[in-house]
Amino acid sequence: MDYLERAREVLDIEISGLEKVRNDLGSGFAEAVDAVLKTLANGGKVVVTGVGKNWHIGNKMAATLTSTGTPAVMMHPIEAMHGDFGILGDRDILLAMSYSGASDELIALLQPVKRKGIPIIAMTGELDSPLALHSDIIISIKVDKEACPFNMAPTTSTTATLALGDALAMVLLESRGFKLEDYAKLHPGGAIGRTLLLRVDDVMRTGERCATVQTGKPVREALIAMTGAKAGCVAIVEADNTLAGIMTDGDLRRHLIATPNLIEQPVESVMTANPITLHKDMLALEILNIYEKHNIDDLIVVDTENRVIGAVDIQDMPKLKIL
Repeated sequence: MDYLERAREVLDIEISGLEKVRNDLGSGFAEAVDAVLKTLANGGKVVVTGVGKNWHIGNKMAATLTSTGTPAVMMHPIEAMHGDFGILGDRDILLAMSYSGASDELIALLQPVKRKGIPIIAMTGELDSPLALHSDIIISIKVDKEACPFNMAPTTSTTATLALGDALAMVLLESRGFKLEDYAKLHPGGAIGRTLLLRVDDVMRTGERCATVQTGKPVREALIAMTGAKAGCVAIVEADNTLAGIMTDGDLRRHLIATPNLIEQPVESVMTANPITLHKDMLALEILNIYEKHNIDDLIVVDTENRVIGAVDIQDMPKLKIL
């Protein structure tokens, strides 16, 4: 067997399945979005259910929905029939997944759900299955074949289900006006949370740790200020503390050989005028984007009148666990 060729065949089959589901996507998906939005507006949540491989797909789907602002939980249909049915509240909506639409464990759950008056969204490949017939909204996940050589192991169908779950989560995210700041609030821990929640004001160097020197001063004084602040740059300021430019250790290295008696030269001869600056309310994520886009390591923070209030050094980012 050519392993790589077989792997490519599997991927081609799954890609083809995704294309079919995409092309067959119809009004059921839009109805599902509207139904979930109505549920959320009424204080409810999405309860996802499925057995077998769909149990695992459903857990990922519920996690993605929740992390993007649509509260969702997973409920196992067997456990639901033995006490966990209380997970499903009167204001909730059920998202049930079964490719065949005939899983006994799932079908047994539908009657008590219907008695509670809970709306049911079905993700299924069989539109005339028991699951489809008992559901209020149907989203087709019909694919031509599984990637399994026996056409048995759920592969293409579960990939399609997972992708549709992602599509549902993203459409709901945008429909609800979910913002980057909202995402940050749901991810307070780890690098994602720190990057999205921390602002320049939280990470910038101030006071003695922010090196400054006035225009007209020699490079020697700028070096002394940088050394004292243990910084890689110094802000060059006018008498009123407005920013005139920035001098970095990189600037010094570039001018060292070409400029005789460099340390006695005025800082203006070495500095970069009108540098890129930050404002204290900017997100840490924006700092990282600027570092990456402009390939620079040091940034000066200014207020609305261009007065220097701090500096951000890329060497501080790992300590703050942002990089």
